[in-house]
Amino acid sequence: MIKPLRTLAAAVAGLAISVISFATQAEPLKIGYSDWPGWVAWEVGIEKGWFKKAGVDVEFEWFDYVASMDAFAAGKLDAVAMTNGDTLVTGATGARGVMILINDYSNGNDMVVARAGIESVKELKGKKIGVEVGFVSHLLLLDALEQNGLSEEDVELVNVPTNETPQVLASGDVDAIVAWQPNSGMALQQVPGSTAVFSSADQPGLIYDVLAVSPVSLAVNKAEWAKVTKVWYRIVDYINNPATVDDAVAIMAARVGLKPSEYKEFIKGTKILTLEEAKQFFKEGQGYKSLSSSSKIADDFNVANKVYGEPQDIDSYIDGSLTLGL
Repeated sequence: MIKPLRTLAAAVAGLAISVISFATQAEPLKIGYSDWPGWVAWEVGIEKGWFKKAGVDVEFEWFDYVASMDAFAAGKLDAVAMTNGDTLVTGATGARGVMILINDYSNGNDMVVARAGIESVKELKGKKIGVEVGFVSHLLLLDALEQNGLSEEDVELVNVPTNETPQVLASGDVDAIVAWQPNSGMALQQVPGSTAVFSSADQPGLIYDVLAVSPVSLAVNKAEWAKVTKVWYRIVDYINNPATVDDAVAIMAARVGLKPSEYKEFIKGTKILTLEEAKQFFKEGQGYKSLSSSSKIADDFNVANKVYGEPQDIDSYIDGSLTLGL
């Protein structure tokens, strides 16, 4: 009797997958993205109509960053643009995402910005630092302190939402803040004499920015996600081509309401990865030199800071096959 039962179960499961597949493919793939150069770059493909030309039905939805993760966790999106560390947070506390594509790593846009009179990380000892505790800026700060012979116990953390850090530094309530662009740049502009005493350029690979897809959508629509991945590298080539970079920057700047000349500075602090570069980071490495090992460091940080309770299975969050297959 066991064999017929298994056969029946397999048939039912197959029918269920077919129904899910039909239902999922009837709707466009919904992707949440937000204000970060490596994700604003998607706008180039949207503007040029490249997804339609590739034969994939995609709907991009613009969010504030945290709201995009909340929408993904609520099942309103098939995929979302996140950092690798926040992908683990969302998976452990909300909904699992599989990182199929590495857009970039931060190369200077994430900064520790100190008030006038503070010229180095070492001078932050005993000072108040505004940072969104438990998020990627907190991890950047810990790395900055460690590199300079300090620890978290040597400073006083003030929990501040990232988008409020420029105002908090300007108020004088803290001696430094940790934020990413455009907030870090706003702090430098708004606070006379302020200085970036540390940035993600001092630790490349600390923060990878990725596209994380729900496991169900990836399983059902893998061929469609392969098309999305291929379009992404068309976008990267367009940005890297000297003949088309100005057009790409103009499209990206318009999305966030900035002048192209201003936005070029943001792009400089973002290492948008070519296909060959991304393939290397999907391979095993040590420290921050691969997506896997960097994510393990982020996982340790998240557990240590009680962002979630149990270490995550890093391998289950990464599927580089679509990138490696190009």
